[in-house]
Amino acid sequence: MQKTTFTVADYLLTRLKQLNVTEVFQIPGDYVKHFTQALEHFDGVNAIGCINELDAGYAADAYGRTRGLAAVSLQYGVSTFIALNAVGGSYVERSPVVVISATPGADARQITKMYDVLYHHSTGNLAADQEVYDQVTVACETLSTSAGAGEKIDNLLIAALTHKRPVFIECYKEVWGEPCLPPPDTALKPIIPKSVPLALDNAVTAAWTQITQAKNPMIFAGVEVLRHGLSPLLQELIDVSGFLYTTTSLGKTVLDEGGDKFVGTYSDQASIQSVLDLVTASDCFLTLGTIITDDYLWFVENKYADMVLATTELTRVGYFIYEGVTMKDFMEALIARFKAQGNPYPLQVKAPPQPPYPDPWAANSDPRWNDRPDVITYNRFFQYTMKYLTDNNLLNQIVWTFGISSAMYVATNAYGLTQNSFLASAAWQIIGYETGAASGAQLGSGKRAWTVAGDGGFMMVCQSLSTLARNKLNAVIFVMSNGVYAIEQVYVNMDAFEFGPEHKFDTFDILPKWDYLALAQAFGAKGYRVTTVDELVNLLPELETLTGVPALVEVVIPEKDLPQQMRRLGLE
Repeated sequence: MQKTTFTVADYLLTRLKQLNVTEVFQIPGDYVKHFTQALEHFDGVNAIGCINELDAGYAADAYGRTRGLAAVSLQYGVSTFIALNAVGGSYVERSPVVVISATPGADARQITKMYDVLYHHSTGNLAADQEVYDQVTVACETLSTSAGAGEKIDNLLIAALTHKRPVFIECYKEVWGEPCLPPPDTALKPIIPKSVPLALDNAVTAAWTQITQAKNPMIFAGVEVLRHGLSPLLQELIDVSGFLYTTTSLGKTVLDEGGDKFVGTYSDQASIQSVLDLVTASDCFLTLGTIITDDYLWFVENKYADMVLATTELTRVGYFIYEGVTMKDFMEALIARFKAQGNPYPLQVKAPPQPPYPDPWAANSDPRWNDRPDVITYNRFFQYTMKYLTDNNLLNQIVWTFGISSAMYVATNAYGLTQNSFLASAAWQIIGYETGAASGAQLGSGKRAWTVAGDGGFMMVCQSLSTLARNKLNAVIFVMSNGVYAIEQVYVNMDAFEFGPEHKFDTFDILPKWDYLALAQAFGAKGYRVTTVDELVNLLPELETLTGVPALVEVVIPEKDLPQQMRRLGLE
């Protein structure tokens, strides 16, 4: 029988399709059945069945980062609460995700009122989901009726597009299936706030004074520039100023890397030495769209007064804060100032030339393995995989995903990646994000996901491998297999990495032994195990031939391998 009623679910799905959201990540549930049933038959938007809520949440987060908007459908209570961790990361790291759910309907609420019945999945507070999600979203709605539903849905989506952060919508169970007319026709767009003219002029004048007095200025770019589509402005600002630039770990690949002014990513002591030297020597940082986390405490403590800062939340020059000034307007006004000088270097001292980028891997590999060139270390893994990708012109065809792990910090030293191809939980710092993110990263970007996971992180969400197989995605999951939570041990007691029976890892940082090849087979993936550099090098071309099936690669590294990036971080 052909469907004739245009429902609230159809309205939301139509809007998502208009905004180029062609996949919705989904966990089933009885309360949300009217939405999931509509999704199953909706032309142009596919349901991506996920194995669990974190899998779905991480996938939606990565999809939002690469596509510009994402959606995840969850069951009430037991499902939304599990996904909260993933959505918290989306909120912190600026990924616009529409969280879709449902709640006990009008009939259930009346029965509860009359007979004091506790409905399944409920805490007893039927508003609990919205109250919880209010902490990690920029807008929340619970629809008790289809009346006005279209306008409320539009406002939620506009908020997600405007702030590049999650929103939450739940309906009474029956409302998703209720009529909602007329269908949407006009396009939704983000709200672009404008600066207060005088405040903008004051901020730019103060910034210009600080910039022109500097002898070693730099641009320090962050992820908000990328999320809000301001990367072209950043490139223009680099071009007209001549400044060298670096990025945060979270903001890595805000532009294509390898331009004539990119010096490498600044990840505090995990950075290569030349980046550390440039940051230390700089006396003015044009800091744009950066989220400053506790990874950058040294920077804040030593360079706070040297910052000219513009983000979506704050504009500051030195110690002075300017209200009513947007990052976009600030960048455009600064570009105009540079152009008005008639000289690309209107400074006391000409901006320095870009230093050559050294090979970061050999210098940072654990020197205790120097006499064992066959051993795979963290740095050797990236040394050989990056060489393969670069030599075969594959960097523009992949997107990297990382949770918080030693591998993520080592990977920040990579150079030459393409724009928006480095997805990492560098601020929220979720262990396990990378594996769940793989499906969303690949579906959202249209590129192949290359995931590098710690074995501890992979164990948390290994079922995501099944989601990849189910959806015939040829993502590659590299598991850095050393049998321990290495990154945790670094911050607990780094002496454990020393040789000798007296130097032991804490019991809570020791992982169980897994048969990854058997696991891959069980989940429908291709399984591989590499124990030497030669085995890794020989495997990489074979991985390139895989289609329609994911690969799980166990990369065996020594338990006590301590990359120099992590050693320096641990000594801070």
